[in-house]
Amino acid sequence: MLIDTYGRVATDLRVSLTDRCNLRCTYCMPEEGLQWLAKPDLLTDDEIVRLIGIAVTDLGVTEVRFTGGEPLLRPGLVGIVERCAALTPRPQMSLTTNGIGLERTAQALRDAGLDRVNVSLDTLRPEVFQALTRRKRHDDVLHGLDAARTAGLTPVKVNTVLMPGLNDDEAPDLLAWALENDYELRFIEQMPLDAQHGWKRDGMITAGDILTSLRTRFTLTAEGEDERGSAPAERWLVDGGPARVGVIASVTRPFCRACDRTRLTADGQVRTCLFAREESDLRGALRSGAPDEEIARLWRLAMWGKKAGSGLDDPSFLQPDRPMSAIGG
Repeated sequence: MLIDTYGRVATDLRVSLTDRCNLRCTYCMPEEGLQWLAKPDLLTDDEIVRLIGIAVTDLGVTEVRFTGGEPLLRPGLVGIVERCAALTPRPQMSLTTNGIGLERTAQALRDAGLDRVNVSLDTLRPEVFQALTRRKRHDDVLHGLDAARTAGLTPVKVNTVLMPGLNDDEAPDLLAWALENDYELRFIEQMPLDAQHGWKRDGMITAGDILTSLRTRFTLTAEGEDERGSAPAERWLVDGGPARVGVIASVTRPFCRACDRTRLTADGQVRTCLFAREESDLRGALRSGAPDEEIARLWRLAMWGKKAGSGLDDPSFLQPDRPMSAIGG
């Protein structure tokens, strides 16, 4: 069990498979990209599967989310999914992706055992997509979403970040589109995880702004805390349901008290929080020949030291040194 001093138990593991990405989203990294991790620093496929196996069989993890960077850039992704699906007990497995390449891989991932996907899409307008991502790949994402739905990677969730002056007027249109296509839309407040450290609290599009915009066209009914559990998204029934829309308000409505997540970076570091400035090394233990029991002990020790909250509401908050692409979303 991965328990901390506040009594929270981590059962949801987020695994970054690579720090590389084929987009250059303005809220994540600079136009020229970043200095990627060297291949020897990355966990191998075998190391990833071993760590996930320890988490599932020895530490009580029941859900695994593969992230990046962009996880579809990991050559061994399908094989990793297939091997993790064979674990006992079998974890629920999902993938967070920008959708580029999903059209050609969705069915293989489903056949390997992946349960569902989250796809990032911030706009319905190709020109805005290009401005946000610095790439002309809007159609590729739409095709990837369609392929995921066809393959049965459902519910297909769409993650959207609204940025001032770019797509902050699109919330109602995005929700109407998601309802029409049977996708579950989730708006995410922009978080201080950009490599440029250019994030500013003032002027960001908040959960309150998003809900006000949506209510110009839809009736929203709060689902309630009992239904939410430890999920990061607050959800609302749309026009009486059953369709829902979610808002992840990491900045203005932190949900740290119910957090059940532990994170593993692409180079084998445990992170107790997306906004943590400290990490605990498991790669070194793996490569020095440590047995599973020792690795599990190190993981428990790391999680025992998890802080009460993210610190975002503290005026002295400092962004993590590593950007989102290295941490894993």
